[in-house]
Amino acid sequence: MKRYVISIDCGTQSVRALLFDQHGTLVHKVKSEFEPYVSSEPGFAEQDPDIYYHHILAVLKKLSDEQAEFIQYVEGMCMTVLRDTGVFLDENLGVLRPSILWLDQRKAVCDQALALSNQVKFKVTGMSRAIDMTRKLSKTNWVRENEPDIWRKTKYFVMLPAYLQYKLTGILVDTIGNQIGHVPFDYKKQKWPSNSKDYRWEVFGIESDQLCQLIPAGKVIGNLLPEIIQKTGLPPGLKLIGGASDKGCETLGVGCIDVTQASLSFGTTATIQTTSRHYFEPLLFMPAYPAAIPGRFSPEVQIFRGYWMIRWFKNEFAAREEQEAKKRGIAPETILNECLKNIPPGSEGLILQPYWTPGLKQLDAKGAVIGFSEVHTRGHLYKAIIEGINYGLMEGLIKIEKKSHVKINQVMVSGGGSQCDEICQITADMFNLPVHKGETYEAAGLGAAIICFVGLGIYPDFEIAVANMVRYANIFQPQPQNAILYNTLFNKVYLKIFSHLKDLYFEIAQIQKNEEK
Repeated sequence: MKRYVISIDCGTQSVRALLFDQHGTLVHKVKSEFEPYVSSEPGFAEQDPDIYYHHILAVLKKLSDEQAEFIQYVEGMCMTVLRDTGVFLDENLGVLRPSILWLDQRKAVCDQALALSNQVKFKVTGMSRAIDMTRKLSKTNWVRENEPDIWRKTKYFVMLPAYLQYKLTGILVDTIGNQIGHVPFDYKKQKWPSNSKDYRWEVFGIESDQLCQLIPAGKVIGNLLPEIIQKTGLPPGLKLIGGASDKGCETLGVGCIDVTQASLSFGTTATIQTTSRHYFEPLLFMPAYPAAIPGRFSPEVQIFRGYWMIRWFKNEFAAREEQEAKKRGIAPETILNECLKNIPPGSEGLILQPYWTPGLKQLDAKGAVIGFSEVHTRGHLYKAIIEGINYGLMEGLIKIEKKSHVKINQVMVSGGGSQCDEICQITADMFNLPVHKGETYEAAGLGAAIICFVGLGIYPDFEIAVANMVRYANIFQPQPQNAILYNTLFNKVYLKIFSHLKDLYFEIAQIQKNEEK
């Protein structure tokens, strides 16, 4: 007898309702798209949190209508939601303002100095600039400075999944696995700091009573409200199981459950992540996030503008491919990916450093492309972007291995870029490791389904659930000759780019600051 659950994958520009059985088979999918954000000023990115809620109701209703024969057998539901997107709630749990999304670029001023003890601590550890930038990027600090009336009315500041779960069940709680963002969360202890003097309270400007209760992923939050059942056609009394972040669920959904494995997410932000029973920081003072598996950690290294760069390239350089794609009735990416087969590994000496947006550990970094010659075409630049993102993730793998003291022996891929077999093969060659491509593209949704089946007690633990639910459509083996070339370029060229250019990056930043004044 088959058993079923529903996963809700709530992303930046779409919501998907996914019906999975206990074998990890995706039975049916319904998707609803919307504009990713509203921008009232350059660099701003906001969205009404109720947009996500209404689209969730819409996809659930459509799923119920289209899969009426299965819906009555659904036993639970679990959500995975985009990270670092908060909701400001008043005392009646009403929304006070649109959510400021993770990709918003606004900055607070934060002209009030931190406590002297914290200043000394950050100076000694070399984290002063990173902490200063963290404060300025904090959405709560910006609202405190620019919308004081809104902040005075803010009874709760919660991550987006907490609000959506509240709308579905009437219960305001969140999971530990969702606490990834600009909030005063103690990532090592996986809880809110108990010490009122903890530096996190001052950095993010949030009071402890403005935060909601946390529970482990896999715990029952509550039953869906009667009005939700009525609007969607779901079975009465359906349980909502606490989920985890989108990247965390992706890592689980590709079967990465220990430090001998790495999950590569080829999404807007590209990431390399593993799952560890022990806390460690791949980048000093950059926390390991809570994993989808309760009590475990997901050390991660990000390329913030990861496969966003493909969209950038398409918009800026691929007008010809766009026109040809329309004639052939295919996606422009399909034509671009055809070019990958004709460009040699290493893009004939063209190497890209993918810091179109710098990270907190490299605040002055810029993007760079070196090695141009007369042989290079748009196709070379496109492949150099793919390779450059991978070089950045390879550097992340080295940092993870160094801190975990364990060698990674297999890689799993997910996200939009993983749909292209050529990109998967390039990745296998560059990492010189087998690359496992999941049977379903919906890795985050599968991860949420795994959490749901474990939470319902249908599987006794996550290891058994993964063994029964995760399968691979293909395993790409590295080609030795290509792997040798990539290893040489990585060690002799790529790893030296930042150190050779960082002083110039700093000068560019200073000149830009002076121009702005």
